[in-house]
Amino acid sequence: MERADRAALPLDASVARRTLVASILGSSMAFIDGSVVNVALPSIQADLGGGLATQQWVVNAYLLTLGSLILVGGSLGDIFGESKIFAVGVASFAGASLLCGIAPNAPSLIVFRGVQGMAGALLVPASLAMITATFTGTARGNAIGQWTSWSGISFIVGPTLGGWLVDVATWRVIFLLNLPIAAVTLLILMRLGGMHQARREDLRVDVPGAILCTAGLGLVVAGFIEQPRRGWGDPLIVTALLGGAACLGAFVAYELRTPTPMLPLRLFRLRNFSVTNVETLAVYGGLSGLTTFLTLFLIEFAGFSALNAGLSLLPVTIVMFFLSPRTGRLSMRYGPRLFMALGPILAGGAVLAYTRLPQDLDYWVDIFPALLLFSVGLSLTVAPLTTTVLADAGPGDAGVASGVNNAVARVAGLLAIAVLGIAAAGGGDHLTVGGFHVTMAAVAALLVCGGLIGAVGIQNPSA
Repeated sequence: MERADRAALPLDASVARRTLVASILGSSMAFIDGSVVNVALPSIQADLGGGLATQQWVVNAYLLTLGSLILVGGSLGDIFGESKIFAVGVASFAGASLLCGIAPNAPSLIVFRGVQGMAGALLVPASLAMITATFTGTARGNAIGQWTSWSGISFIVGPTLGGWLVDVATWRVIFLLNLPIAAVTLLILMRLGGMHQARREDLRVDVPGAILCTAGLGLVVAGFIEQPRRGWGDPLIVTALLGGAACLGAFVAYELRTPTPMLPLRLFRLRNFSVTNVETLAVYGGLSGLTTFLTLFLIEFAGFSALNAGLSLLPVTIVMFFLSPRTGRLSMRYGPRLFMALGPILAGGAVLAYTRLPQDLDYWVDIFPALLLFSVGLSLTVAPLTTTVLADAGPGDAGVASGVNNAVARVAGLLAIAVLGIAAAGGGDHLTVGGFHVTMAAVAALLVCGGLIGAVGIQNPSA
């Protein structure tokens, strides 16, 4: 039976509910691990050694494989069935998390983080595809909205949970926590069934595209991360940046010609789809830059414990939990343009307060007010952004459109951390106070640019 036919069948409410819970639980591991390591980076450095470049690689090895392979993961779900690929992704993520938790040194941890990203590239698109195949009509929109809200909350709650675990135990526990979550998810999947889906022989995996994309992003990121230590004139830096650019150019050229592209460039002919993904690049780059470098600053310069650094971001989680679903409904009623313009501009204006953040700070005076405004801005943006991508692509391309947008969001974080790290290091291999202030100015600029892009480019659907 084709996927569209399965989606059209009436489903028992309990089956639909369990499918949604499994999708959210499984994908939450991937989103939490995108941010949970931020509060653990100083502890990892103290235990395994390395400077800022090592810390960046611990974050970016995960984002690199996740962002560059997420579209391949979506293709595998289309070929073998979303439930099968989701189960494989969840189980693989648990195994990779175990390896991260017992990593004996920094290089092995970086490698295992890359493996985690590969597993995440399987489970994230498959989780949303399961929802798309299960729900129809307004129920599908509500389910996607819940998935989106919990995804954003998972990314933000990671530092709080991770900080507590680092303080009461060790940084290794933040990875081992995924094991029980994976076990519960797999148990739900076993009760749901659905592993009998037949392979689709008419589809193929875009292996050359995946190789070119991963190599291009990897070389560019490596060049930016290693630049502070080696300098712009180092032949390895020049070769990495030029080689990465060449691979990415070859990737685009190949995707235009191949009949089964992992990145369907035809979708970028749609105005709102294109504009929203450009805005995603700016907004999620700013979000990743803020959460990564603010957390490092609070621990390394302001004397915060890992727990307190994680708790400092808790207002974002609370505000998003209450505002995001409401914002999603309002944007569907009044159109997304106002929300996608005003939200990032508010968030960027809030981050400007951190360009003069003192080391001897008072959380409630120096951090909280700006973070509250940032949270409101982010809540105005996230749900309308995701809804706009899916709406412009149409139901037939909902899965691939979501995959592209997820890939853009992950790549945004990957590039932002690599590039902003040059400013953060202040010419060395460690975060500096002056470098942090410059980084926050760049984050604010990214967010404001995202809002301006939305204001100029997004078109509200006609009534």
